Amino acid sequence: MNRTDRLMGIVAHLQNKKYQTAEELAEHFGMSVRTVYRDLRAMNEIGVPVGFEAGRGYHIVGGYFLPPVSLTAEEANALALMEPLVVRFADKSILQHYGTALSKIKQVLGNTQRRNLEQIQQQVSHYIPDDYAHLLPSTDYLTTIQKAIIDQRILRIEYTNLKDEASAREVEPIGLTFYSLNWHLIAWCHLRKEYRDFRTSRITSLKLSLEPFRIKEHRSLGDYLKDLEVLERHHRRGE
Repeated sequence: MNRTDRLMGIVAHLQNKKYQTAEELAEHFGMSVRTVYRDLRAMNEIGVPVGFEAGRGYHIVGGYFLPPVSLTAEEANALALMEPLVVRFADKSILQHYGTALSKIKQVLGNTQRRNLEQIQQQVSHYIPDDYAHLLPSTDYLTTIQKAIIDQRILRIEYTNLKDEASAREVEPIGLTFYSLNWHLIAWCHLRKEYRDFRTSRITSLKLSLEPFRIKEHRSLGDYLKDLEVLERHHRRGE
């Protein structure tokens, strides 16, 4: 990464993270703390207002915003490489938004970068055997689930389990995870009074309510998945 890209990266990182220490920036960008100090001084010299608060770290002052006007060749190639995976493994709602987002990114690229991105798009593809095609997402729930997670609002779903038993549930989503070629909604289920794993392909109806979460503090998705890993290891060992 050249210095210009690194400086832009630091600005973007501070915009996303708010406060960062010099040590945290050094670790994130793989450089020395001394280089971080030099880069921060350089940013101030070119008009990027970097402030510092004791005990918190560095931050961008005064609402300064750096628009994403360019991408490195590697960043553009990474987006193109991921496109076939999005097409295959995201649901209809996410696919629509990914397409419009990629179009907006192309609009801010230079002519050469745009041509290179379009070339990579043409030369990267995917292959899924027919035997697996029926397992891929065909719903359009993921965008609504994401909104429920962000807004902390209850979802009302109709769900059919592995025994083909249908039920209506009110759930408080804590996250989404992808495994076994399926997206899974992890949520507190008010019917079962515990966190449950709902395969989104088995959701037959989903509505976002106006009702906020009734539970004030939920466990994190990471903690839930860690517990599953422990149970899976015990199961393999026969414990």
